[in-house]
Amino acid sequence: MLASRIEPSQPSQSQVEESLAAATLPDEVDAARAREYALLGGLLRRTPDRQLLDDIADLKVDASAIGLAHAALAEAARAAKPEAVEREFFELFIGIGRGEVMPYGSYYLTGFLYERPLARLRSDLAELGIARSESNYEPEDHIAALCEVMAGLAGGRFPAPPGSDEQIFKKHVEPWAARFFADLERAQAAQFYRGVGMLGRTFIEIESQAYALPA
Repeated sequence: MLASRIEPSQPSQSQVEESLAAATLPDEVDAARAREYALLGGLLRRTPDRQLLDDIADLKVDASAIGLAHAALAEAARAAKPEAVEREFFELFIGIGRGEVMPYGSYYLTGFLYERPLARLRSDLAELGIARSESNYEPEDHIAALCEVMAGLAGGRFPAPPGSDEQIFKKHVEPWAARFFADLERAQAAQFYRGVGMLGRTFIEIESQAYALPA
């Protein structure tokens, strides 16, 4: 059986628009979660182009916590210029030597890159038949890669046993992702990405609360 592949992704207009869709049934909830993870993964993998910024700027919002986070991101997208966002992305995540924010689980959990948290993640992904694609040069504990994995598991694109998304979240996302997004929200270079940080932090907190509820 061919392994599922973690591919660099850019969310489509429909994914962005549907991320605000009302969700009442369990499968609708999972589909909405998948779209949210896909949006975050795409924005953290590469800089958004003008079309995506325009799509984000047109998001419909509501008074919920995630709706307010969408509103902040939409406002940031309306004010953003692609060239400025590209420079911001470089300063935040790449930099000269290193970026202002390090988007890797191993770094947050140990202070170093390519440490045991990455090895444990690779082992758990291998058990699910998920492997990094050849075109993806970042390690699997990059926050964008983890969002893409969660999108694939929640939305059913990656075939896996029930509860696999909860397992990956609790072991490899929850221990550090909220701190990363909070750091991104506070980063000196962040302007557009301050809204991404707010959305990510809010969404991870909601995911943590949901998984803590009795089954």
